[in-house]
Amino acid sequence: MADAAVRPKKPATNKRTPAGGAPTAPHSAAEASEPRIDVAHVTDMLLGTWADTRREAREMIKDPAFWRVEGQPMPEHRERVLAQLHALVDAGGSRRAFPEEYGGKNDNGANLAGFQELVLADPSLQIKSGVQWGLFGSAIYQLGTKEHHDKWLAGVMNLDIPGAFAMTETGHGSDVAAIGTTATYDPETEEFVIHTPFRGAWKDYLGNAALHGKAATVFAQLITGGVNYGVHCFFVPLRDDEGEFLPGIGGEDDGVKGGLNGIDNGRLHFDHVRVPRTNLLNRYGDVAPDGTYSSDIPTPGRRFFTMLGALVQGRVSLDGAATTGTALAEYIAVTYANQRRQFDSGSGTPEVVLLDYGKHQRRLLPRVAQTYAQFFAHDELLKKFDGVFSGEHDTSEEREDLETLAAALKPLSTWNALDTIQECREACGGSGFLAENRLVGLHQDLDVYVTFEGDNNVLLQLVGKRLLSDYAKQFKGKDAAALARIAVGHTAGKVFHGAGLRQLGQSVADFGSTARSVELGLRADQQNELLSGRVQQMIADIAGRLRSASKLPREEAAALFNANQTELIEAARAHAELLQWEAFTDAVNAVSDPGTKQVLTWLRDLFGLSLIEKHLAWYLIHGRLSAQRAGAVSLYFDRLCTRLRPHAQDLVDAFGFAPEHVRAPIASGAELERQKEAAAYYAGLAASGTAPVSEKSLKK
Repeated sequence: MADAAVRPKKPATNKRTPAGGAPTAPHSAAEASEPRIDVAHVTDMLLGTWADTRREAREMIKDPAFWRVEGQPMPEHRERVLAQLHALVDAGGSRRAFPEEYGGKNDNGANLAGFQELVLADPSLQIKSGVQWGLFGSAIYQLGTKEHHDKWLAGVMNLDIPGAFAMTETGHGSDVAAIGTTATYDPETEEFVIHTPFRGAWKDYLGNAALHGKAATVFAQLITGGVNYGVHCFFVPLRDDEGEFLPGIGGEDDGVKGGLNGIDNGRLHFDHVRVPRTNLLNRYGDVAPDGTYSSDIPTPGRRFFTMLGALVQGRVSLDGAATTGTALAEYIAVTYANQRRQFDSGSGTPEVVLLDYGKHQRRLLPRVAQTYAQFFAHDELLKKFDGVFSGEHDTSEEREDLETLAAALKPLSTWNALDTIQECREACGGSGFLAENRLVGLHQDLDVYVTFEGDNNVLLQLVGKRLLSDYAKQFKGKDAAALARIAVGHTAGKVFHGAGLRQLGQSVADFGSTARSVELGLRADQQNELLSGRVQQMIADIAGRLRSASKLPREEAAALFNANQTELIEAARAHAELLQWEAFTDAVNAVSDPGTKQVLTWLRDLFGLSLIEKHLAWYLIHGRLSAQRAGAVSLYFDRLCTRLRPHAQDLVDAFGFAPEHVRAPIASGAELERQKEAAAYYAGLAASGTAPVSEKSLKK
């Protein structure tokens, strides 16, 4: 598409005329005489259920003491972040998730909502606070019992006990069930012996391990009476008051990382370290003084996943923090693109604002739409999390749904963070590469989010297995007649999609243009059909290919699954995209203000069409879209970008960031002042009559 097309022909009243005279695209809805969003209301929508807590956190981090200092050496950065953690304690920010009897506020949703905002100050602060209170502290609270709470929770909350969360090992990351560290019970002394028997069993990449941690929640294989009862968690002291390792404990500093260098990540190893029997966090499994093991959960697999499920909040918070960090990058890039001018139109007119170019709109606006979808989906996830962890909806089914939802959304938001921040960096040119404008630092710090709390591909595989399980349940116990009806239903579905789209194709002449026909024919219901139909078809196809697995030898069954692993992960990703689209649609449907509803509908459509466009090959191969319709999708996509261009600044202003949160000179208005200065200079030069003539004019 030619970039000139993004300066659409509009009535004269809708055109802007900058200094120098030539009209450009309207830069605001007011200039375009269009409905506007209610920015304050949309901010409330994006901040979600715990908007007050988010605002409280944002107000706190306006203090420069919380800000990342670009280029600060690692040792100083680490000490700065530790001091910031103490400031959080003084502000009461460490208490939200813990029980009231220990000085907490027992508000799980507010806890994560507040901590996620710290990414605006310094992602190292957000993650280090998550290590201390969201992982280390949460392990004690969620996996321990009252005895453990009485001993340690107060010290965790006030930072008297800085701690590490010692789950990941050098040799095993996402595969926690296979970790090598052991905790062998000695009934003679009523102690567990914590040991790392080989180098790959060292605990690794742990925040607070290199310097600040005085204790750790250590995950190890519990062995008693010669039986391995699987992975359990133990409270293990690490250092004395002088910061020296206790006997039998050693470690190393991970050193400089690709980002998050305000966190003292390190390695730990244990050489037959003894801890009391009561240091086992025994909510889900216990060992009696004589070594007898007991648990209310009879199967080791279920017990393992129950323990890990109690720690799901890490994935929930990463989904939210990645979304907020992405929104910050978009605010910087869109604001800059609304002010920065580059290249004239070829007729001697003033240079064009970057966001008037079609390519620039395509680079940024669909990503803004994606981030809106993430905000709305994250609020649903956070409400689900709060319902489970408050006890209000704490059932096995709700926990399973929470784990699946977190495993679906966290990969998409963290992958999108890297993609979007990089695109925003490039969209800002050389200015985007300057550390002071924050985009490079954001990308570095958020890079590891894609493997934090589980590698994204592994998480999506878990989601895919859940989808397969749910798909199989509809066939369980069905007789031949019922199975035949299901088969007919699937066939009817394919016919419906094909017939519906063929009928849509015949209406092109009635609508007058292909792009117009797609606009009218791919609204919410049709987007939903295409997105949900893709998930259903993918899962049905994979299930069909795996149907024989249960009858095959184990190795052949594993090979069959492995052959379908990529498709399963892609189906899970499609499912997560559908969840985000549905959350966006629910948010739009709840809006009453007509202008806000109209603009957010366009933005939702841009998100839906971006997903359909991304997967056009699949829709063509499976007959869900004709070639004509597929080509028209991109045309309507461009129409939506042009339509949303006047609303771009409103949409990113609605993220609700104050200058203290942004801290990027190119998004401060400085670029606009530079452009005004340049325009005034050239206007004055032209008025003086002393301006040089161009060489081209002499040849005419």
